[in-house]
Formats: sequence, structure tokens, C-alpha cells
Amino acid sequence: MLTQKNPLKNGLPDSQDSDDTEMDVPLPKRFRSAECVNSMDLTLTDKCKDWTSDDIARRLVNMGLDEEAALFKAQEITGDLLPMLTSERLREMGVSTMGRTLRIMKFIKSVVHQEHKKLSPSSSKVFNDPIHGHIELHPLCVKIIDTPQFQRLRYIKQLGSCYFVYPGASHNRFEHSIGVCHLAGQLAHALQRHQPELDISDKDVLCVQIAGLCHDLGHGPYSHLFDQKFIPVIRPERKWKHEDASVEMFDYLIEDNSIPYQEYGLDKQDITFIKEQIAGPCRKTKDKEWPYEGRSSVKGFLYEIVANKRNGIDVDKWDYFSRDCHMLGIRNNFDHNRFLHFARVLEVDGQLQICSRDKEVGNLYDMFHTRNTLHRRAYQHKTTNIIDTMIIEAMIKANDYIMFEGKDGKQMKMSETIEDVVAYSKINDNVLFQILNSNSDAKPVLESKQILHNIFRRKLYKCVAQTHVIAEQLISKVSE
Repeated sequence: MLTQKNPLKNGLPDSQDSDDTEMDVPLPKRFRSAECVNSMDLTLTDKCKDWTSDDIARRLVNMGLDEEAALFKAQEITGDLLPMLTSERLREMGVSTMGRTLRIMKFIKSVVHQEHKKLSPSSSKVFNDPIHGHIELHPLCVKIIDTPQFQRLRYIKQLGSCYFVYPGASHNRFEHSIGVCHLAGQLAHALQRHQPELDISDKDVLCVQIAGLCHDLGHGPYSHLFDQKFIPVIRPERKWKHEDASVEMFDYLIEDNSIPYQEYGLDKQDITFIKEQIAGPCRKTKDKEWPYEGRSSVKGFLYEIVANKRNGIDVDKWDYFSRDCHMLGIRNNFDHNRFLHFARVLEVDGQLQICSRDKEVGNLYDMFHTRNTLHRRAYQHKTTNIIDTMIIEAMIKANDYIMFEGKDGKQMKMSETIEDVVAYSKINDNVLFQILNSNSDAKPVLESKQILHNIFRRKLYKCVAQTHVIAEQLISKVSE
């Protein structure tokens, strides 16, 4: 390598442990060869967290960033601080141009990536999915999947009692959650690739993927039947949502299985970020105050990937639209791959939001049209609603007699399991067969069994009358 013997340039002092030793510093950029660039690649195998400010300064000088090297040296930026640096922080330090900022961020991401790669040497796992093909997941996601709390989703139908109407609707929350994890990673990676100035780190991407993976952990028997119809009837005083249960189950999953998320570069703030993506902000704030703690408003757009509270365009819907249409035999005209290609983060009314090209409006219309079709033909199918009513009636009658073991061996009713995450982790679609196989001869249990037998024998309730609620009645009801 061509070098000249002189101290570091721009007034950068020599290393303290080499008072009388001259340092090899590369010639100015116009004299450097490819050999100089390749020599820097070899340093990426070092432990970046152990680098001193001198080590980092030398690497920045090698990149032709002499002024920035002086800044890093003066502010004593060491290797363990590198993962904390963002474009905004670099500007505060005095890095003058966007081009130099992007070069430094690229350098930081490369060395931090190498460090995290050593922390997760095990290979990722590939899932063969009928919708998305071969899905490759991060080792930490695999560790989460291989737990009893996540495997429980294999026994919760994605479309609940639709399976009694559509024989193909046999898919479960398990495969849907893996699909959402995959799509969340795709969208986050697309934004990271197209807009490096957003400073989307690999850690951000992993957190978004985990949120997608775990967003449905809190679903009960027959999915929305449990949280939207059963609990409101039997416990009307309890304002309970499955998203809140997902957060509780996520905490339980991590604790019960000792998930080593720290080994993959995540910390408590990242866990908070994951939970906020699932259930929303942990605290209430004033109108214009940023409500989230996991990420600042600069990265607020990341909260729109898994569950978009702003406009409903999120990867959760993308997966269940594709998956439900495939299993139900209904055509899906929405192409999420086009949205991935054209998605960009823009500032709208002072906030960064995920946006798309104007020419994609037709594709987005197709998305909402698909949603409408699924509700009309499947989710709100009249026979599905009838079976829902019968299942709820059967569950209410058997509620006091079917018990689940919670913390410290406490026996809990079906409706009480929402208060105990251990008991709740044991409840799934098989509750109907627990009722049918119960030895209890109590009258409510016998009546519950009869209702379930009627469902299986297709002796369903009949519609005796129907009416349309007019606007005045609806307004009056809401005001009450």
C-alpha cells in the first residue's frame, strides 16, 4: 500500500501509546489504489465494541473523511457508541453534508452488522409457505416460534367458524403470523434500501419483524369470536382487546422461555418498541406530544408497517387478504409487491408517513375492494353468523364448569382466563371438544353439548325476522 510518513492530518493527535512512533497514513484519495480499500475490509472482523476513538479515526481517514475523523476523536467516540449514532446525531456532532453522513452511516452499519453476525452464528430457518413461497426468518424469530405460547396459534383458526361454511378455511393464526413477519421484513428492508437517509437499522427491521410475528399471540378460541362476541357478552364491564393480551403473552413468552434477545443486539427499549407496534402507545399524552417510547417521531413511520392506525394499509392485511382469498377460493386483485416497490417515506403535515405513487391508487382501491368482498362473502356470511351465535351460547352455558389451570395451580373459568396469562395460554379452539367430552352432568353443560351436537349435525338456528336500522335509531343508540 502506498503511504507517507506523517502524523494524522488536520491536527488530529497521535495515539497516546506511541509517543515517538510515526503512523502509516494513506496518501490523498487521488493516489490510493484498490489495495487500500481492500485493507479496510479486513478490519471488519475486529470486535468493533472494543475500538478506541483512535481506531475509528484511522478508519475514517482511510475513507477520506479527515474532518470527520477529527470530530470523532475530539468527542471520544468509541466502538461501543457506534450503534447509537444516527444521521441526526452526526449532524449535531458537526458532520456537514448529507453525502458524508451517508458514508459514515454505511460504515457504521457494516461494522455493527459484522458484530451482530458473530452474536447470531446459527443459520436462519426457511419455511415453505403456500402464499409467499420460501420464507427465511431470523434466528431470534425462530426461537420465538419454537415456544409453547407461539405453537398455540396452530390450534386457533384464522377465520373462526368460517371453517363450518368454507371447507378450505382451515388455516390458522400460526401461518398467518409467520407471513406477517415476512412481509414486515420485506417492507422495512425496501424502505431501508430505497431511502438510506432514514437511518433504518437492522435492529429496527428485526423489531418490526418480531412485532409482525407476535401481533396475534393474544387471540382466543375461534379468533375474533372470543374477544368481539364472547367476552363482551359474558363480561360487559371488562374493556378487553386481544392486542393487550398479545402484549401480555409476548412478555410471558420471553420470560418463560428465557429468550436471549440481548444476544442479538436488542434491549428493553426495543422490546417496548415491539409491544407498541402490537397494541399502540403505552401511555396517554396531550394532542401533539409524541406518545411512543420505543422510537422517536423521526422513525414514527415504522409504527405503520404492522398495524397502520392512520389509514389501514399494513402488512397484516396484506397477508390475510392473500391467505384468506387463497383458502376460500376468492380472487384477490391487490398486488402488495407493487406497493413494496413504490413505497416511500415522505413528510406529510409535519410527520413522516409511508406513502405511495399516485399511479398506485388503483391498486389500493383493489385492496379495499378485496376487503369488502371478504366481509360480504365470508367474514359476515349469514351462516357463519348463525354458527357464531350458537358457539357463543354453548360457551356461555359451559363457562362455569370448564376450568383451566393458571398461576400457582389456580382453577379459572373460561371467561376468567383473560386475567391470567398462564391459564389463557391453555385455551384454544379445542374448548368445544372439552365441553363435548366433559363428564359434568350439570344442566347448563348438557344444554351446551346439545347446541354443539346441533352444529355438527347441521341443525342450525333459522332466521325468523330481520330489519334495517335507520340512521335516527343508530344515533339514538350511540347517544345512550
